[in-house]
Amino acid sequence: MTHLLSLADWPPRWIEETIEHGLQIKRDPARVARALEGRVLLMLFEKPSLRTRLSFEVAMVQMGGHAIYYDLGTSPLGRGKESLADTARTASRYVDAIMARLFRQADLEELAAHASVPVINGLTDHEHPCQVLGDLMTIREKKGRLQGVTLAYVGDGHNNVTHSLLLGGAAVGMHVRVGCPEGQDYEPEATVLARAREIARETGARIEIVHEARAAVAGADIVYTDTWMSYHIPPEQRAERERRLRPFQVTMDLMRQARPDALFMHCLPAERGAEMTDEVIDGPQSIVFDQAENRLHIQKAILLRLLGQ
Repeated sequence: MTHLLSLADWPPRWIEETIEHGLQIKRDPARVARALEGRVLLMLFEKPSLRTRLSFEVAMVQMGGHAIYYDLGTSPLGRGKESLADTARTASRYVDAIMARLFRQADLEELAAHASVPVINGLTDHEHPCQVLGDLMTIREKKGRLQGVTLAYVGDGHNNVTHSLLLGGAAVGMHVRVGCPEGQDYEPEATVLARAREIARETGARIEIVHEARAAVAGADIVYTDTWMSYHIPPEQRAERERRLRPFQVTMDLMRQARPDALFMHCLPAERGAEMTDEVIDGPQSIVFDQAENRLHIQKAILLRLLGQ
């Protein structure tokens, strides 16, 4: 049985095959219209969601299956009356797969350790693999390739999307350049960076960390950013984080440092006027809503791989 907990767990071939399958599904969704008939996905949510919930729920419906939304805040688990292990064992008796959007990666791993069905990481504080598989599909769709593409991520490098971009980009042979402030609160986690570089040695990818936004974006094919205030960050840190991260805001001037045909990406939700300007996210280089749409197609490909279809 296979899970999707981290892109570090999947061999590069699986990542590439899933991306290609997502593109095939997008071109011809009818080919999988009944592929999961009678199957049930349980969706466990500890964090708010728009794209993750809708894309998985719609994916299951469009493939003939069903999705059940379960808010952990009102559950026996969330109220301290049931363990993760017992939740996983019980749910596995009813459903065919579990997608969990949790705070702690360790909780996700415990859930998977006791589940007898595939578990999908719908987001944790540490990684966001489904998002990045969709992002890689979008880059492949727009640029025609992944190998050798330069992706510049600018902003908060110590977050789940950056971690998964490093691991996923390394697996498909990209040049991933992270531009962020110095310090452990803003740089990618050292263990993730080491694993990404290990993968990169096998695939020909390049991984680079810089501390100046223009240097990060210079000559890039893709400019990517994310929120400066992830869900787990206390509100009282906002002022200091904005001060440190403001030099990494994506503006039209910063976009001009990238290639003329560079594209702008953001996983959403976006805080306009913070990590990027309205001019950028609404401009002709922005593909953020194509990126959001592709979450639907890649979720289908992920579900089909894990459920053996």
